[in-house]
Amino acid sequence: MGKFSRLGNDLYQGRKSYDFIGHRALWYTISGTLVGVAILVILVKGMNFGIEFTGGTEYTVSNLSSDVASQSTADELASEIGDSPAGGVSSPQVTTAGTDGLIVQMENVSAADDLKVRAIIKDVTGASGDDVSKTEVGASWGKEVAKRAIIGVGIFLTLVVLFIWGYFREWKMSVAALIALFHDIALTIGVYSLSGFPVTPAAVTGLLAILGFSMYDTVVVFDKIRENTHDLRSSRQSYAQAANLAVNQTLVRSINTSIVALIPIGAILYVSAVQLGASSLKDLALAQFVGMAAGVFSSVFIAPRVLVQMKSTESEVKLADKRAKARERRDADRYATVPSFTEDMPVADEPGVLDEAEGDLGEGAPVSRPAAPTSTQRAPEAAGRGRIAPEARGPVRESRAAGRQQPSRQSKSKREKK
Repeated sequence: MGKFSRLGNDLYQGRKSYDFIGHRALWYTISGTLVGVAILVILVKGMNFGIEFTGGTEYTVSNLSSDVASQSTADELASEIGDSPAGGVSSPQVTTAGTDGLIVQMENVSAADDLKVRAIIKDVTGASGDDVSKTEVGASWGKEVAKRAIIGVGIFLTLVVLFIWGYFREWKMSVAALIALFHDIALTIGVYSLSGFPVTPAAVTGLLAILGFSMYDTVVVFDKIRENTHDLRSSRQSYAQAANLAVNQTLVRSINTSIVALIPIGAILYVSAVQLGASSLKDLALAQFVGMAAGVFSSVFIAPRVLVQMKSTESEVKLADKRAKARERRDADRYATVPSFTEDMPVADEPGVLDEAEGDLGEGAPVSRPAAPTSTQRAPEAAGRGRIAPEARGPVRESRAAGRQQPSRQSKSKREKK
């Protein structure tokens, strides 16, 4: 954990960085391939809607012993009904109900098939005829659930767009967030279709829940991008570099949040799918697990990359990119602007070289100051202008070191004779 903490600190301080914004073709190809495969699976295999959406028949078996009302009995009963002619096209869903009951959900059955199903239930569970009850589930209720779910998603997306636009004052962030959200929903539905799990109201609830998680992670990254790019004129980075720094600064936080969220959901998915076989928990956990994992991927690789590409056409961003590129070229070769030496260059024009008579340095020794201008290059002497200059006590002559006239210095013996 200590190394991971140091890595997070280095990423936040910018001492270490991963290029998430660059390699645009790579990330777009990976994301496009995943979304394309998910859509293809949905179109080819379709969704296995539960009886809550399509309508069907539900059998409730009660007053069973704890040994009979187990997952092994539920699996055996589902296999027996599915293999019989009364099982219909889709496999029946059999789950445990408490400690003394089983629930069988399947397509609508005729009167003759109803008797066959009841006989199979009695043979497998040993229940009496009074312990088996039948309920017809209409499709109208499922259609109403689907309608309300679509309305809820529409309201959620509208509020999210308005919130991001109002908080960041940037409509392009709203568009980038919606694209990342579409990526997460497509992957979640594709995996759900591939698994063959029935689409139940619990699955719809899980899908709505991951919308909030995915958007929350994206908003955190966007908030850091806004903080790093609020003053591009005085920044030494381009917009893409500042955005990449923001993704690196929030990377550890995104990983920690996803791990904390995925571990319990993964445990629920394992227990419900492998041990309990409870369809409601299984459907909810699968939707949330896939959606949260996809949300972390999109908030790091998709949303910031789309935002940078959309912002690249703005004039201020273009100027920042030009300044950053010019600075990179200058830092790559700091001596590129040093004047080159030519053989016919005048001695006075040679940068940083003193004449032999000007100092104690050796011939051609470089110094850190330019050579003093000559008397022809120097501006007229300004001494005495605007004031009465005192008379010099001794001889005055030109000083090349000071660049102006200075009293000459005499030895102490000569000054005493005067």
